[in-house]
Amino acid sequence: MPAKDLDQIVNLCKRRGFVFPSAEIYGGFRSSYDYGPLGSLMLRNVKEAWVRTMVQQRDDTVLIDAAILGPPQIFEASGHLENFSDPLVDCTVCKRRFREDHIETRDCPQGMKGCAFTESRAFNLMFKTTAGPVEGSGADVYLRPETAQGMFLNFSNVLQTSRKRPPFGIAQVGKSFRNEITPGNFIFRTREFEQMEMEFFVPPADGPKWYEYWCKARLEWYIELGIPAEMLRIRAHDADELSHYSAGTSDVEFLFPWGWGELEGIAQRTDFDLTQHSNASGQKLDFFDQATNERYIPYVVEPAAGANRTMAAFLLAAYDEDIVNDEPRTVLRLHPRLAPYKVAVLPLSKKDTLTPLAREIYGTLAQRYMCDYDETQAIGRRYRRQDEIGTPLCVTVDFDSLEDNAVTIRHRDSTEQVRVPISSLLSEVTSILGF
Repeated sequence: MPAKDLDQIVNLCKRRGFVFPSAEIYGGFRSSYDYGPLGSLMLRNVKEAWVRTMVQQRDDTVLIDAAILGPPQIFEASGHLENFSDPLVDCTVCKRRFREDHIETRDCPQGMKGCAFTESRAFNLMFKTTAGPVEGSGADVYLRPETAQGMFLNFSNVLQTSRKRPPFGIAQVGKSFRNEITPGNFIFRTREFEQMEMEFFVPPADGPKWYEYWCKARLEWYIELGIPAEMLRIRAHDADELSHYSAGTSDVEFLFPWGWGELEGIAQRTDFDLTQHSNASGQKLDFFDQATNERYIPYVVEPAAGANRTMAAFLLAAYDEDIVNDEPRTVLRLHPRLAPYKVAVLPLSKKDTLTPLAREIYGTLAQRYMCDYDETQAIGRRYRRQDEIGTPLCVTVDFDSLEDNAVTIRHRDSTEQVRVPISSLLSEVTSILGF
């Protein structure tokens, strides 16, 4: 059963080393988080699963890694300096600031009596800083609020070096920064986050077809990696929700404990970005189709997902509590590709007679998979610990292993145990995990 309460995941993440509050020894830094030993592995796995599907398994998409800092000209052309803002109001009682569209009534969200709000004003979400030793308008730079612009700026470079032609995609995974007015809900909305975005360039007439394709494909990706279909939906934006560049946008939404929330947006950006940057830079950002003798600025369909909130959704969907041997256990039923550790090697005893063999087995498996090695506490407690962090398989090395050259594989979800020869252990693990 998926987690019903966000606190269940927050507590597990802190206790087991997935996510820690940032700068905790100094009292914390609001809405910022550090990813611990398990969280950093899982977040990497989420991003690698995305790259595997969006780049590795396709011959029409390439990967880039563009700069985080950018000059104002980029964001003037993209419209971010003018349009990338939220409506901000101040409560005159609690002195806190809120997004006007997040306040359902005129009552203060902090529960203060006699509250009154100021008039709404636009608040730009971009982080601004200075490049070089001298401050001034000529040295102003911005932290990117999305990874998208680097892909538009490199359109011609990628077109020429990769020898792709529309339809083709440029993908990127990386940090973005937004000075959110009201961040919250754990790692769902933070000011520093990672995005998994692709700009898919198509002939203008093919935009609607590819938009429908990516809406369907992106929904299926989450289901294939273990989120129940009933916890997901596609929601089309109303006209008053659309971004300034969008001719149509739909969100893949997940049923969080607080309600439906966006995991990913699929937007029809038309030729807005390439046209804007072409006009602002004076550089041609178009494509000449030799087959049709036609020159055009491609339209763009953009699937853009948040890696951090996607990780939160996978954790919430995988969380379960059941009874094993008359004892309650907490288990993360994560897809093996997302689990921080794929295999845990557990010698039954810390005695020196088992350690060399267990270490040898660990070394073999670790050549292919991220593995854990644990020889502390009773074997039952170690199984529970691995269940709680989502490890799909445990390999137990016992005293019989010294005689029969075999080990026991325990399955996380069923707790079933099977005995396999050490000589075929790697192939057996590969068969079970599926990769």
